[in-house]
Amino acid sequence: MRPVTLAAGLIIVAATAAIPLFDSPYLTAHAARILIYAVFAMSLDLLVGYCGLVSLGHAAFFGVAAYATAMLAQAGITNVLIALPLSLIAAAAAALVIGLLTLRMGGIYYIMGTLAFAQMLFFLVNDNDIFGGSDGLLLLDRFSAGIGRVTLLDLGNATTRYYVIAAVALATFIGLWFLVRSPFGRILQGIKSNEQRMRALGYPVARYKLGCFVIGGVLAGLAGHLYVVLTSLADPSIVDWLHSAQVLMMVILGGLGTLIGPAFGAFILIELI
Repeated sequence: MRPVTLAAGLIIVAATAAIPLFDSPYLTAHAARILIYAVFAMSLDLLVGYCGLVSLGHAAFFGVAAYATAMLAQAGITNVLIALPLSLIAAAAAALVIGLLTLRMGGIYYIMGTLAFAQMLFFLVNDNDIFGGSDGLLLLDRFSAGIGRVTLLDLGNATTRYYVIAAVALATFIGLWFLVRSPFGRILQGIKSNEQRMRALGYPVARYKLGCFVIGGVLAGLAGHLYVVLTSLADPSIVDWLHSAQVLMMVILGGLGTLIGPAFGAFILIELI
């Protein structure tokens, strides 16, 4: 990593860490929301920017994890050490099923397939009382992280919650940075550049694309889980295709295939809307 890039990264991390010092609940919550959408945008950038898989249904995985988290909380499971893995498993399962059914289509049919599944999920949660209908699920309980009766982190505290979200966003960026530079990531980039050549070289292209799709879905689910932890709300708007379009615009605004670019795209778009 170049010294200039490293210095810029350290400045961004320091500025992010300093947000709670302004002692503004609104600013802290707003910055946390931007960080959550930075994770969401980076998850889509893995698909679009590195593998060439444009999706108009990426919000489906965000929504699946969000609703899973909300429903677990309603059942009394507010410990994120339990709720987070379960919500990510739900997002991974949804991504696996949707990926298996849409990736084989290819081209515009794949894009429309992702859109169709996301809208099916939207109507499912919007029209069923078990998911709160059009009002969604509003939670009153506070989230925490603990082992047994010992509470390690009280996520009802705004400052603690913010730093947890910031740490997750940083970990996501670092993890994806290494992933796209790994042999797996290089193959994904090769598929984006010339899928036919990669197939001729003997790579199982379909498996790599599905793997990328599921990883992106899990990270979108991670953002959805954090969204509910922050807002205590899961409503149908987070599953709508317009939500997918917004995060795609974040990726395009920041720059495809850059990771940090979509994070800045999240900041720009959220500030604009």
